[in-house]
Amino acid sequence: MKILKQSNGDIPLCIPKLVRVVRISLFLLFIVMTQLHAENLYSQNTVINLKLENATVEQVLDKIEKETEYSFLFTDKSVDIDWTVNIDIHGKSINEILEILFGKTNVEYRIVDKQIALSNRRLVTDSVNQQKKINGSVIEQNGNPVIGANVVEKGTTNGTITDMNGHFVLSVNQGAVLTISYIGYITKEFQINDKSNIIISLEEDSELLDEVVVVGYGTMKRKDLTGAVAAVKGDDLAARKTTQLSTALQGAASGVLVTRDNSAPGSTASIKIRGVTTIGESSPLVIVDGVPGDINQVNPEDVESMSVLKDAASASIYGSRAAAGVIVITTKRAKENDLSLNYNFEYGWEMPTKLPEYVGTQRFMEMVNELRYNDNNAGGWYQTYSEDQVNNWIKNNATDPDAYPVTDWQDEILKNSAPRQTHSINIAGGSKVVRTKASFRYDKTDGIYVNRNYERYMIRVNNDFKINKYIEAHLDVNYKRSKSEEPHRNPMDLQYRATPPIYAARWSNGMWGDVKDGENTLAMITDGGLKTSWYNRLGGKAAIDISPIEGLKISGVIAPTYNFDKVKSFRKQVPFTYANDPNTIKGYMNGFTTTKLTENRNDSYDVTTQFFANYNKTFGKHELSAMVGYEDYYAFWEKLSASRDQYELTNFPYLDIGPENLRDNGGNAEEYAYRSFFGRIAYSYDNRYLLQVNFRRDGSSRFAPDSRWANFPSLSAGWVASEEQFIKNLDWNWLSFLKLRGSWGTLGNERITMSKDNTTVQNYYPYQSALNFGSALFYSGNTVNSFLTAAQQYYAVRNISWETTETWDIGLDANFLDGRLHFTGDFYKKKTKDMLLALEIPKFIGYDNPSVNTGNMHTTGYDLEIGWRDQVGDFRYSVSANLSDFISKMGNLGGTEFLGEKVKMEGSQFDEWYGYLSDGLFQTQEEVDNSPKLNNNVTIGDIKYKDISGPDGVPDGKISSEYDRVLLGGSLPRYMFGVNLSVSYKGFDISMMFQGVGSQNSRISRNMVEGLNTNWGGFPSILEGDYWSTNNTAEQNAGVKYPRLTRNSVDANMSMSDYWMFNGRYLRMKNLTVGYTLPSVWTKKISMESVRFYASGSDLFCLSKYPHGWDPEVSATGYPITMSVLLGVSVNF
Repeated sequence: MKILKQSNGDIPLCIPKLVRVVRISLFLLFIVMTQLHAENLYSQNTVINLKLENATVEQVLDKIEKETEYSFLFTDKSVDIDWTVNIDIHGKSINEILEILFGKTNVEYRIVDKQIALSNRRLVTDSVNQQKKINGSVIEQNGNPVIGANVVEKGTTNGTITDMNGHFVLSVNQGAVLTISYIGYITKEFQINDKSNIIISLEEDSELLDEVVVVGYGTMKRKDLTGAVAAVKGDDLAARKTTQLSTALQGAASGVLVTRDNSAPGSTASIKIRGVTTIGESSPLVIVDGVPGDINQVNPEDVESMSVLKDAASASIYGSRAAAGVIVITTKRAKENDLSLNYNFEYGWEMPTKLPEYVGTQRFMEMVNELRYNDNNAGGWYQTYSEDQVNNWIKNNATDPDAYPVTDWQDEILKNSAPRQTHSINIAGGSKVVRTKASFRYDKTDGIYVNRNYERYMIRVNNDFKINKYIEAHLDVNYKRSKSEEPHRNPMDLQYRATPPIYAARWSNGMWGDVKDGENTLAMITDGGLKTSWYNRLGGKAAIDISPIEGLKISGVIAPTYNFDKVKSFRKQVPFTYANDPNTIKGYMNGFTTTKLTENRNDSYDVTTQFFANYNKTFGKHELSAMVGYEDYYAFWEKLSASRDQYELTNFPYLDIGPENLRDNGGNAEEYAYRSFFGRIAYSYDNRYLLQVNFRRDGSSRFAPDSRWANFPSLSAGWVASEEQFIKNLDWNWLSFLKLRGSWGTLGNERITMSKDNTTVQNYYPYQSALNFGSALFYSGNTVNSFLTAAQQYYAVRNISWETTETWDIGLDANFLDGRLHFTGDFYKKKTKDMLLALEIPKFIGYDNPSVNTGNMHTTGYDLEIGWRDQVGDFRYSVSANLSDFISKMGNLGGTEFLGEKVKMEGSQFDEWYGYLSDGLFQTQEEVDNSPKLNNNVTIGDIKYKDISGPDGVPDGKISSEYDRVLLGGSLPRYMFGVNLSVSYKGFDISMMFQGVGSQNSRISRNMVEGLNTNWGGFPSILEGDYWSTNNTAEQNAGVKYPRLTRNSVDANMSMSDYWMFNGRYLRMKNLTVGYTLPSVWTKKISMESVRFYASGSDLFCLSKYPHGWDPEVSATGYPITMSVLLGVSVNF
């Protein structure tokens, strides 16, 4: 038990004003409960009321600690407080209560400030001459006092904290050793000997500066970095309690944009570092323990650290694949003398944060009738549903539910919550010769609708062997197996989510309702079979490090990875009947007319081989680090698919049971390789002047031999201004560290993509005129025959080569107030040239559009990070925030334009909105007659667009897509931010994380507001009372948000325009975790090192302007974003 003591006093005039303001403000904010009055005044004025029966003395003391500011400590473990008492006290002082408890016992008490020491009388008697009062001061190296430093007699719980003057008073035993600690300083031990008045000077802890950051093929101290690197601790990522590591990175580092569009079981997130650098692939390169990997193949609890290499100086060592940035993940390894076992268990629930709602039965029929009337006035008001149906449907449902169904489809399809659980075991052991770290993790997450779930097993074993003082070896193995199940129909698709309530999910006899002759979503996902996917990944790494002389380490690495994937898609036939004829099949659900089995087998492997050497040498004020290496990478994929249709049996999903005359199969194989030579030289003079040069030469099999190789250099420099003597002479005590840095370099990209089977895939042979072989089925009379087919798929351009991205970066790193406050800022510019774009060629040629090097784009942005950490006694807290922004603009694209609602054309932003300018809604027929219109169906209640231009460059009285659409602003998020807060006090801890976007041009999509989609779907509830209607007054229609209900003009109204745009900024509470660690004196009695219980919530709330029921991150047809609530326990042995 540590005793906190605080005395009031004036702040010395020698402390600069800034130090006083920050220290006093934060100190008062977080420890107001330990000050305000002098201790003797508290003792005199505090009265205590206690009433306890048959309670132990220990319980009485606990009660006093809870209800007062007193704390008890024991100078002797043999003090007896286990005997019971009955106590009924009102208005007594602490002295009176202690006298009642211990007056007639051998226990003696002593009150010092708010701490009460208990000891056996004989020990006190024996030690009269051994106790001595120490008056001391704790100061910084420059003489300023250290406020709130912990001063503890080593080996005891006897202690206090320094006051506002850095002063403390403590009675200790003769020959005691004091331990003095404070955040931002190196913990110091001080031998008392015969001293009574002491001054202790603490040295600044440069841990933050000396923190080792993993960079390409090595490590560097943070203070020596000249590039832009964001480092995230693995424990911070694991604390997010996410299944996938990619989603844990959201909001964790500046300049890293992490986006997701669903929270489906096993779903991942996409990552972009410092914006968009190319039209094609913009995902970063991921390095796991030194070799290329996949961020989602790593157990979040296995991560020791994650470094994000953001600029060319830090990333160019990876050359051709680093244009979009690099994420370097280092997994945990055992240390010498480690011996530990940890078990962690979590159980919780996933619940949708928001879900769109649709109007009920009567309003649906009324709105359908209104829509039909709007499109055909001559047909009258009750064109679809009669007046009797509208008014009496719900009443008739009670007596005839089959003829008058009332169904809440969202309630039928979706569950309120889905369970989730995680088990993990971590074992570490180490000696001087062998160190092993092993982990196992099991995850299971169910979906919020039937037949949707995800299950995963992960194993990792990291081994280190010290052969002798010259040779070390490493052998790592990791394995992951996941299984996911999902139905063949996505119930979140608008067509199915918005099923009107007038259709029955089941007839009263329990059989499936037909729903518009075969559109019953619930039947499809329940009885329509499953798509089951198994993914197996086995990886490993064997490495050897040889250190023949001091400072030189030569390393060799071989790292193979094998993937074995299987997908079995067994789609079952789902019949339906009518309510009045349950014994006759009237048809089959749409897309489920037959039973069909499709199987895919995808096997692949890759091997990374590396040889590199690191040399470090210090001579005088000079520090030199050099690295040179070679890397070889080879990957091979082989895919096989087969299917059979019209199965008679629905319980045996095997290919040999299906009809032979309705079978299909296919397969292909691909390979890819690159080779690289690389090197780095880093130089430092007197810890002030830093210089680093990187170089990499890459060759890729994607390109022809004449275009295969490219060079990627970078240069960076840094100036540690705080080490200059003229800065030190200024006596700026508030400045701990200041570094300016700048970098330039080039990065490459060779990831060329193409469209295949409506998906985007990698193109590994863009310069070759490859043939695509296949098969086709033809009928010859009543006989089905299979024939071989072959065709050249795309036109080849032999001289295509690398995209290159040139990057400039300037940055500043600063620490203040003994390292408690830190700041990092960067401004950067990136220019990509020779972008690989698809060249438009005439369709009659018969090939897909080939990729060529043409076009460029520019990205400008900044990253900011700021943080504060401090400690007052046992109270620790930290606050950090990050902010980043970027704009990516298109340059000359060689005449190519990517048009649509979002465009990429010269002068536009990347994926900038492109559409019409609106001018409200047409309110009168005269306004319609005298205004340009998009088509002849436009009438009052529709959106009015502005006539911008025409063939002659001036408005022509028509609205056309060719002349009247304009750029409406970028679609990508701006001002991305994250805020992290953590607090701990003794065994309690709490952490919070917020994440969001400060501004984003978003649009209300068609799926959010369109009624009667596909001419039969439901109406979103957000339309209610807020759309133009003939039933409204002119004043009401002037203030509505949405146009009239229509099918004739729905395409015109829903065309991309600024009418539908809004600011999609949002603030989300990403995580809140509250934990309590049991006192070690309890856990050690049951042979446990520590036990922590915690509750964690993710995505707890979100503030945004999105339409009601829609989450800012969810896609219009995606699985909802879910809130996770977890309860967990972590046990260390």
